[in-house]
Amino acid sequence: MNAAAGQRVVDASLTATETTVDLGSGVTARTWAYGGVVPGKVVRANAGDFIRAKVTNRLPADTTIHWHGVQLRNPADGVPGVTQDPIASGDTFVYEFTAPNAGTHFFHPHVGVQIDRGLYAPLIIDDPGERGDYDDEWIVVLDDWTDGVGQNPDDILAGYQAQNGTLSGMGGMGGGSMPGMGGSSSSPLGDAGDVDYPYYLINGRVPTAPTSFSSKPGRRIRIRLINAGADTIFKVALGGHQMTVTHSDGYPVVPRTTRSLYIAMGERYDVIVTAGDGVFPLVADAEGKSGQALALLRTAAGTAPSAMVHPTELDSAALLGASDLTAADSAQLPAKNPDGTLIVQLDGQMTPYAWGINGKKYGADTPMTVHADQRVRMRMTNMTAMVHPMHIHGHSWALPASGGLRKDTVLIRPMETIVADFQADNPGDWAFHCHNIYHAEVGMMTTVRYT
Repeated sequence: MNAAAGQRVVDASLTATETTVDLGSGVTARTWAYGGVVPGKVVRANAGDFIRAKVTNRLPADTTIHWHGVQLRNPADGVPGVTQDPIASGDTFVYEFTAPNAGTHFFHPHVGVQIDRGLYAPLIIDDPGERGDYDDEWIVVLDDWTDGVGQNPDDILAGYQAQNGTLSGMGGMGGGSMPGMGGSSSSPLGDAGDVDYPYYLINGRVPTAPTSFSSKPGRRIRIRLINAGADTIFKVALGGHQMTVTHSDGYPVVPRTTRSLYIAMGERYDVIVTAGDGVFPLVADAEGKSGQALALLRTAAGTAPSAMVHPTELDSAALLGASDLTAADSAQLPAKNPDGTLIVQLDGQMTPYAWGINGKKYGADTPMTVHADQRVRMRMTNMTAMVHPMHIHGHSWALPASGGLRKDTVLIRPMETIVADFQADNPGDWAFHCHNIYHAEVGMMTTVRYT
């Protein structure tokens, strides 16, 4: 694929390698990362730019890159066995695509549980026509961390796979966590995750050595929140402040002010805050687990709060994007009646560990078929006791019950049904899966195929 005449080209060079990273406070971890840093370096472009990303694999395993949230051409989507052969150790692969939709996105592998190492980085696609009514910008990447300091992610997955569980629909009402890693606490969302991690990070730092963002009182700050975690939903609040949500999964929403919000694996939210005077904690509390991530907003001299500071904002009811937000007019999918409906049932349980879609695990599944130019409705029902952030590749849903809210990752609570529409305007075979990586890897994934 070549750039069109006059099209701006953004080149990126990414090397996936084994490395040792410093997470702060004397915590070091042997892991895999892009360019030896966590998160990887930001890739930034304007909507309409041609992105050419050269990826060199220096890992001891195959890998790929999936450009999460970008409605790009199918061959660049980075799913082995669906859109490409994996990049073998020692090889190089060049991803080429036009960035069609502005927003806060990120990229990560789509091989095994590699995302549960340090292989992720922000992808910011700017809208040249956006007003930019803010003074400062932060990119805040949330993560749950075990690699090199706790159990290896591959070992965690192997432990689950060894159970070789059979799908039992509504079975497994009791949740839990990986044996040997502690138990989960209760959550108003239902069972929120399977693994209790040793650390939770913001921008690659443990809470005892937090990243510090500097600003001045009264300045408007745009915070781009990305949850790159493999198994953890975070509840986010900035102590002493309210946040105005402006974007969800890259698309503008009718602005909504809140004291806190939930962000599931794979979701992104943009918020605006007006900086106060002092030192304030930005806390990402691991929902249903024990622990949190921390960063600081500094606009004046002062003592940093403790690593386990608990802003009162976290005690407020939090936004759930699929139910509390509405698409801005500019983000509305053009009105059209659906041409057909795909029924999606989420199945599975913790014991024995098994997850799937419509009664089958990936590999034994029946792909969902659509025709080009159809308006497709997906009716997704969660028949399990856990929340599932469902993610569709190559497309963006509009949620009719939420004023057309645009999402590519939707959190579905236990026994909840979400109706989501998309326009079949991007031909190819596309992955559709839970963005809890352990659920996806044991079977909660299928494909949407154009016929």
